[in-house]
Amino acid sequence: MIGAIMGDMIGAPYEFDRSPKTKEFPLFSSRSEFTDDSVMTVAVAEALMDSLGGTDDEIKSALVESMKKWGRIYPDAGYGGLFYRWLHTRDPKPYGSFGNGSAMRVSSAGWLFDTLEETRHVARLTAEVTHNHPEGIKGAEATAGVIWMARNGWSKEKIRDYVIREFGYDLSRTCDEIRPTYFHIEICQQTVPEAITAFMEGNDFEDVVRTAVSLGGDCDTLTCIAAGMAEAMYEIPEFMVRECRARLPEDMKAVLDRFSGMKKG
Repeated sequence: MIGAIMGDMIGAPYEFDRSPKTKEFPLFSSRSEFTDDSVMTVAVAEALMDSLGGTDDEIKSALVESMKKWGRIYPDAGYGGLFYRWLHTRDPKPYGSFGNGSAMRVSSAGWLFDTLEETRHVARLTAEVTHNHPEGIKGAEATAGVIWMARNGWSKEKIRDYVIREFGYDLSRTCDEIRPTYFHIEICQQTVPEAITAFMEGNDFEDVVRTAVSLGGDCDTLTCIAAGMAEAMYEIPEFMVRECRARLPEDMKAVLDRFSGMKKG
């Protein structure tokens, strides 16, 4: 999960089509700060840990409560308009979104469950409380599924085949083909496949991060998703962990530490 938060931080300065469109850029700077991606990643992780073994309704209730709580703690993290209204609604309901928010916050689901089927099921629940459009659900399931497969030793070729078969994403383009015309767009169907492609092409954790940032687009979210996947396959350099944690408040670090003691693999 810290990989996803790190990806958010590193991608944040390059959001809104400010990407250098190259892998040569400083990983951390004074503008490397967590955004709503990290806040909701923490919120979902806390909810899933609190509701382990619960029913679907109990899990969804925990998700709504946790997301609203963390949204109140960090109200200026950069939430989208519809989600911001959801956070401040007394009785929030899903609103049919296929925005990439469902995929950016789901990484913890890839680490907490024994089977791919359970992982996908819980990922679906994390999406359905807000992003209950089929594409929003698919984005969350695909992201968590890739993390589960990577941490369980699946090869990239096997992961690619599964993603294409199960989710129908087009993974035929290379990053070099995507990069020139890719622009800021905040939907799952044009963020998750690109994040998976960056993960597939990267040679180690840092390279995945640099590859994702180089694509541009909704750079913090794309890199959050790709780095969450990369964490499950590669070791994260210790200097990157230190830099990331130094930029997090104590309450978020406490959830990260709790999660480290509960995650599988």
